Amino acid sequence: MKSVAVLDYGSGNLRSAVRALERAGASVTLTADRGTALAADGLLVPGVGAFAACMDGLRAVRGHEVIGRRLAGGRPVLGICVGMQILFDEGVEHGVRTEGCGEWPGTVERLQAPIVPHMGWNTVAPAADTALFAGLEEERFYFVHSYAVRDWTLRTNDRTRAPSVSWAEHGGDRFVAAVENGPLSATQFHPEKSGDAGAALLHTWVKGLP
Repeated sequence: MKSVAVLDYGSGNLRSAVRALERAGASVTLTADRGTALAADGLLVPGVGAFAACMDGLRAVRGHEVIGRRLAGGRPVLGICVGMQILFDEGVEHGVRTEGCGEWPGTVERLQAPIVPHMGWNTVAPAADTALFAGLEEERFYFVHSYAVRDWTLRTNDRTRAPSVSWAEHGGDRFVAAVENGPLSATQFHPEKSGDAGAALLHTWVKGLP
């Protein structure tokens, strides 16, 4: 059975994530311990609320270092909701810029839609080379957010593997719904709240852990 650490840094509905991963077949530990988070087969980084508050909590437990060390060694990490957003360069909320983990270039900004927050079920347009969404091309997932990465174009060179980017749309505003990039994956939606489709996605991620 694969081991997954859910990083406890004071953000997110952690128990629902733990239960969802257990149903997906993982042995799950909810922890703020750096060694435990580094040793697990997979690391899940949750997150709800403000970008800046999540980064403060993450840095307080040195979670950004854990993420960086795991990725340097090719060890899988999955970010969810704001746990995805903090993987980018920065977030902008109410005119204040906050530095993120910098694993991907890009800025998290407020959605430009008639109704914000975006709350409810929405379809996702999976990338052609997706692994996470295998068999889930027409499924709906549950979103709760006011901010996202919009119109993201990643510039790479020949030595860099381009991420697999899946998109969604709310009120005419297109945004990044998920990214897969080697050992690092993330979703803007909540798979633990997304019924059978979310359960299937988590099962796929757990099954793929080395």
